[in-house]
Amino acid sequence: MPERWETVIGLEVHVELSTKSKIFCGCSTAFGGSPNTHCCPVCMGLPGTLPVLNQKVLEYAVRAGLALHCTIDRETRFDRKNYFYPDLPKAYQISQLYRPIARNGYVDIGGKRIRIHEMHMEEDAGKLIHSDYGHETYPDYNRAGVPLLEIVSEPDFRDGAEVVAYLEKIRSLFTYLGISDCKMQEGSMRADVNLSVRRVGDTEYGTRTETKNINSLRAIEHAIESERSRQIHILSGGGAVVQETRHWNDDTKSSTAMRSKENAPDYRYFPEPDLPVIHISEDFLQTARDSLPEFAEARQARFVSEYGIPEKDAARLTVRRETAELFEAVVSHGAEARDAANWLIVHVPHVLKTLSENVEDVTPDAAELAELIRSTEGGTVSRADGLQVLEALLSAERPFRVADYIREHGMSVENDESALEDVIRRVIEANPKAVGEYHSGKTKAIGFLIGQAMKELKGKSTPAAVHERMEAALK
Repeated sequence: MPERWETVIGLEVHVELSTKSKIFCGCSTAFGGSPNTHCCPVCMGLPGTLPVLNQKVLEYAVRAGLALHCTIDRETRFDRKNYFYPDLPKAYQISQLYRPIARNGYVDIGGKRIRIHEMHMEEDAGKLIHSDYGHETYPDYNRAGVPLLEIVSEPDFRDGAEVVAYLEKIRSLFTYLGISDCKMQEGSMRADVNLSVRRVGDTEYGTRTETKNINSLRAIEHAIESERSRQIHILSGGGAVVQETRHWNDDTKSSTAMRSKENAPDYRYFPEPDLPVIHISEDFLQTARDSLPEFAEARQARFVSEYGIPEKDAARLTVRRETAELFEAVVSHGAEARDAANWLIVHVPHVLKTLSENVEDVTPDAAELAELIRSTEGGTVSRADGLQVLEALLSAERPFRVADYIREHGMSVENDESALEDVIRRVIEANPKAVGEYHSGKTKAIGFLIGQAMKELKGKSTPAAVHERMEAALK
């Protein structure tokens, strides 16, 4: 019988916080910018400088810990993590080891509970850019000092699907909190995968490796499968897995060894002498509790009960906090809930895709979108014209009035009964063959006749109105 193997995975998730300034200085945290322009003597580690904690980082960290069901340490402090890598010019990172801000939390995914060992605050490192044409490396310290939360899970994952579900849940919680945009493509959410394998039935963990800073969900799944297969191949052949840090190359779908895996003693941790112990008061903690939003799962259940929309639609509307809030705003401006859900789930993403825009980057005016939905679903504007108006609304760079656009482009449907009857009469007289097929039982022929009438009407009536009158005229 072939051997059966079990994968054991733990995650270290790094999330950049969306504060305007860095964790210990006033430099900008904005993504991008010319290299080494978001820097100052503090984040560059120049002699004589001292760090000062950004209070907003502490507020965000406490709120995140509560959202992850953690116990908040009422007395927390920072530690120095020493290393020789050039991505932080002062040669150490201010992090937390001995008294992290939060411990012993959990996240539930699909009926399974993933335990969180701890969550701590720290500063991000800079970015090292390696030349393609030589052996040079160019450091960019814009990111050095950007505030991070590191969430360390217990080794509770058994496959890539569980890992992806967990990361999606973290992203949902943090974006609902408004403390991070969690854009993996920009590095504001990254994951290190600690993975080992063992024979099914064994109770001891195998030797683990760490694959660093994987920046997409698909890449994480590929990296897990690749490392699982690599370790099983080694162990099946009688070899031993080496504890090490590995680098994932998403182009080749393979990993390579970077260095032997460091442990806490290698970093020579000691309490950060330039920052005091932080005492969190009950008032501070209660304020954080009171500020927690209605998260996606609770909002999904409410949408089903309050608005009567299907559970599947409610789930899609609540993936992003912005979409959920836009839905409720559109409904408050008079659009029917089911119509609003359909437009936000189907039509808005489709039009944004044709415009090459991301859903995250465009938020239409709720009142104008509601006006468009009411006009289209109420028959004042044809569906085709409604989608044209939507495209204009989503691409507008100035104040946009749906009613003005409809009027200026002559899109308003005119259900002139006498004009409609006259067009239907002419279409019937001009197409005796289709009329004969309809009367002989080929009822689909009415679709051709309706199409001819719509062409002649040029959008001045709705398909439903034409269908009703055509059926009456053919009797």
